[in-house]
Amino acid sequence: MANPTIGFIGLGIMGKPMARNLLKSGYPLVIHNRSREAVEELSKERAQAATSPQEVAARSEVVITMLPDSPDVELVYAGEQGIFAGAKPRTLLIDMSSISPIVARKLAQQAEKQD
Repeated sequence: MANPTIGFIGLGIMGKPMARNLLKSGYPLVIHNRSREAVEELSKERAQAATSPQEVAARSEVVITMLPDSPDVELVYAGEQGIFAGAKPRTLLIDMSSISPIVARKLAQQAEKQD
């Protein structure tokens, strides 16, 4: 069975090395980041660039986020072009950001309603 396509959003100090390790392990990777430099760098290593979190979710079976703070996570998941707008039923969503547990629970409840 082929590796699932993983979407990765947030290619900062922690996210970029994690995404790179997924690439090295043979996972197809769709990436997005606010600043384009990290996207361009990983695109040279076979990652596929996306223009929005929505596009990442639409092209992935698993979506991982590594973002700076609660408002960033809320925007990336629930914003107009967010993950919820593009995720298919049964997409696995993994947030590894250090955020408020209240926000994490709220987004988890929204995710459950997406199916």
